[in-house]
Amino acid sequence: MLITNAMTVDVEDYYHVSVFDRTVSRDDWHRVESRVETSTQRLLDLFDDHDVKATFFVLGWVAEHRPALVREIASRGHEVASHGFGHRIVYEQTPAEFREDVRRSKRLLEDQLGRAVLGYRAPSYSITARSLWALDVLIDEGFQYDSSIFPIRHDRYGIPYAPRHPYLISRETGSILEIPPSTVRMNPINLPAAGGGYFRILPYSWTRWAIARINAREHRPAVFYLHPWELDADQPRLPADAFGRFRHYRNLSKTELRLRRLVRDFRFAPIQSMLPALSEGVDARAGARLAATQA
Repeated sequence: MLITNAMTVDVEDYYHVSVFDRTVSRDDWHRVESRVETSTQRLLDLFDDHDVKATFFVLGWVAEHRPALVREIASRGHEVASHGFGHRIVYEQTPAEFREDVRRSKRLLEDQLGRAVLGYRAPSYSITARSLWALDVLIDEGFQYDSSIFPIRHDRYGIPYAPRHPYLISRETGSILEIPPSTVRMNPINLPAAGGGYFRILPYSWTRWAIARINAREHRPAVFYLHPWELDADQPRLPADAFGRFRHYRNLSKTELRLRRLVRDFRFAPIQSMLPALSEGVDARAGARLAATQA
């Protein structure tokens, strides 16, 4: 049986990326050339070409300044979820600041859409061992699922010992389904296979092999992600350290062709429509074990 995988998009502009935090201040965001509408429209057209629906985690700042784009995403049959408001790293915020950020974004999106927003993804996957308190906030704010805990080692994010497949995190006030970006287990480590820079920088054959392995050997859906700016090879070049420039700009010109191959090779759908399948067989104890490691 052909397994349906989750296609997800983090809707942010090229200058919102964390590597440029010191290059473009938030006070100057409105002064920088915006390309998010054009790049997102390009992605929407690609999905239409291949009859793909996706979950779009929309940054609240984008929604506030480009409300027509949010309506366009929804009108084309995609799920709209939250990417927070100001693209701030979770573990660099206080719980009160984080609550205000996610509440502001959720209310804004729900007012624009006229329906509930179910899902959240943190900027730069920044729910880590030192910010697991953020899950309590997401539960309090009414989110049904989160897709922020990347079970890998990385210099900015990740909990390498976190479960690789969806799991339930329960608190006294409620519960939330955690839906991790996809990895392949190669003892003793998890290797990323979820998209983004890994999709651009590594050969396409790696992603194709990894998703096929998750589907065929583990009988589970993969969770794939990308950003609209990754289809925009002509975006302005901003200053950053050499590694940051490599991770952001490498192979931008190849993303669209690779993505077209991917959606021909595999079946994809939004997270919302897949929640029953993603919830099947979840281990509530896994969330409890993870919570016990909170720093």
